[in-house]
Amino acid sequence: MKERLAICPGSFDPVTLGHLDIMTRASKLFDRVIVLVSVNADKTPCFSAEERMEMIREVIKDLPNVSVERLDGLLADYVRERGACAIVKGLRAMTDFEYEFQMALINKKLYPDAETVFLVTSSENMYLSSSVVRQVASFGGDISSFVPPEIAGRIKERLMKP
Repeated sequence: MKERLAICPGSFDPVTLGHLDIMTRASKLFDRVIVLVSVNADKTPCFSAEERMEMIREVIKDLPNVSVERLDGLLADYVRERGACAIVKGLRAMTDFEYEFQMALINKKLYPDAETVFLVTSSENMYLSSSVVRQVASFGGDISSFVPPEIAGRIKERLMKP
């Protein structure tokens, strides 16, 4: 039987407990999951792609079938090259759905052999986003309920305004 490989793409700037929840749940649905850190030339991230990948590796260490890689091109091309059967995306609200639905249709057109799977966020993470974490951390707020404990100090150190 062919391995069921899923790709879980995102910017993860920084990775949150909501992201980790989606990764964990995807790891139970698929044989293998690649968390794909995307590099968007139009955005200036707070953490480099390498730093984001390192933080994700740290928080997924207990998920043996999950790994991390970097994306510099089209998601559909990457999915095709890896032979993945699915793209996994987390949804928090209807606004997420509108954008992700459009992206799913584009990816399906570019690579018809992969399906996009939407996982609805857990209720405790509905409000959570990387931008919220960055904003709270920049003002010295407590982000311990937003991000995995292994990386909270690193995020605060980088983002806290002097």
